Amino acid sequence: MRRAVIVLLSITAAALAADNKASSVLPAASYPGHKTQEKITVAAKPYNTDELAKLEFGKVKPHQYGIMPVLVVIQNDTGKALKLNLKAEFVSEAGGHGDAIPPDDVIRWQGVQKRPDITKPTAPIPLPRNKKGPLSTPEITGRAFSVKLLPPGASANGFFYFQASDVQGATIYLTGINDAATNQAYFYFEVPLDAK
Repeated sequence: MRRAVIVLLSITAAALAADNKASSVLPAASYPGHKTQEKITVAAKPYNTDELAKLEFGKVKPHQYGIMPVLVVIQNDTGKALKLNLKAEFVSEAGGHGDAIPPDDVIRWQGVQKRPDITKPTAPIPLPRNKKGPLSTPEITGRAFSVKLLPPGASANGFFYFQASDVQGATIYLTGINDAATNQAYFYFEVPLDAK
């Protein structure tokens, strides 16, 4: 059994090297918006400008269609493997909660593009879900957070997508981090998105 766990962790560590997709990612503790609890550091960074979107999504600018990509970085310094079954919520300054949108739904998103001179988000126009939308690019699904097992000392990152436009006073509420051996849940993380 122990040998199987070691082999599984080795395979996972190798996969993490390929799965840490976002090209401009820093260590979790280096982001202004980060929290450390029980030797786990979680960072969150909204990609809500043209410059940031270009770094990870090329010509596609999700924020212009009412979709806020949020990079999440998790560093495991517990000395134990972590099982990740993450649930991410966007919590607005007013206390409204919004679940993350699955990447496959983002690529079919038919939201109306915002004009640069308009600061308030425009309402999305629902169209048939089988059509590809303006955010249909492999980077949306390819850069989504997908790691399920995080070995000790390792880091993982990826994006969660939310229907949001303003990060003032907003946070990401993250649950679903468990000890891989005992399945004991770690405390939730609430990470500010407007930290400077």
